[in-house]
Amino acid sequence: MTNSQGKERQQEQLEIDLSSTASPDATGESVSVSGAYEEQQSPSAWVKRRALTQNLMENVCALRNLVNAYKNVCRNHGSGGVDGMTVGELEAWFERNYKELTRQLLSGEYRPNAVKGVEIPKPGGGVRLLCIPTVIDRLVQQAILQILSPILEPLFSPSSYGFRPGLSAHDALETASEYVSSGFNIVVDLDLEKFFDRVNHDILMSRLARHIGDKRLLRLVRRYLTAGLTQNGVCVPRDEGTSQGGPLSPLLANLMLDDLDKELERRGHAFCRYADDCNIYVASQKAGERVMESIVRFIEKKLKLKVNRNKSAVDQVSNRQFLGYRIMLDGRLTVSPKSIDRLKGKIKGLTKRNRGTIFTTVVKDVNKYLDGW
Repeated sequence: MTNSQGKERQQEQLEIDLSSTASPDATGESVSVSGAYEEQQSPSAWVKRRALTQNLMENVCALRNLVNAYKNVCRNHGSGGVDGMTVGELEAWFERNYKELTRQLLSGEYRPNAVKGVEIPKPGGGVRLLCIPTVIDRLVQQAILQILSPILEPLFSPSSYGFRPGLSAHDALETASEYVSSGFNIVVDLDLEKFFDRVNHDILMSRLARHIGDKRLLRLVRRYLTAGLTQNGVCVPRDEGTSQGGPLSPLLANLMLDDLDKELERRGHAFCRYADDCNIYVASQKAGERVMESIVRFIEKKLKLKVNRNKSAVDQVSNRQFLGYRIMLDGRLTVSPKSIDRLKGKIKGLTKRNRGTIFTTVVKDVNKYLDGW
């Protein structure tokens, strides 16, 4: 057996071990169900619920589910991955190959392609790394998402708003405004440093294994997490992070941070979380500093994530921004100065005299941006 084959065999054994673990606690270690606050039910109930998910790959591979996934991928457009296949070419490929794709998925033979790394500028400076899967892998991820989402979504906290069906940033802002107007005008503003790049794979897989019993599906999700990253012609392996750009990424991110939500609920805190942007609302500076210290310790020790202390703060809500808005002390929402500056900068770029675009196109682009804004 070669070294690469041996490593792959060890990797798959680890995937199997994770999928068959007992109820893991927030550290990823196995504990009794009665000892984990997130599993407020008997061991038999937990085992029974997990047993219902032993054959999910058959649901993922059902033709109707794959066709719906194909339609969603086409609807979302997006650029091609490392293989160069476009969304427009996916229909012909799917018609020719869906039976073979189904066979590989059910047998466990399917191997995801590497993702294409693309850096895009962040509004506050720096860059964000987007990981673009091939259109075939987007199809498979979307098919998995359509099966996992109805199972995991009902388990998530009502205070989690990011990338969730029927919820939006406006809902998060409305709830935050209500907290502030009721007297919680000090915010513990948490910034998770490069969250999508630093998700611990073992912890994430143990969280997924709490609810999913199909080892084939768990193994496939693990393969997506560890698929190589191709950037500037070089492909490197990944041992942490979840691809920000694939259909599965938002659901897995919410699953990873669900332990944080449950901990905040257990402590009775008023909070709003939108993806990796979390605000906790308290009544005094002293209380906020205590919460900041204990929650940072929970995030870094239990979830193995890093809090950016330079960007995190305990302050009056009117001195901070949340999802592009400032919340005044009476609960009113105002657009943050940084958002206004970005708007002005964008409009200035669209209307430059040397842009080389006819006037009607400029008007169309400005109107489109302002409508969205």
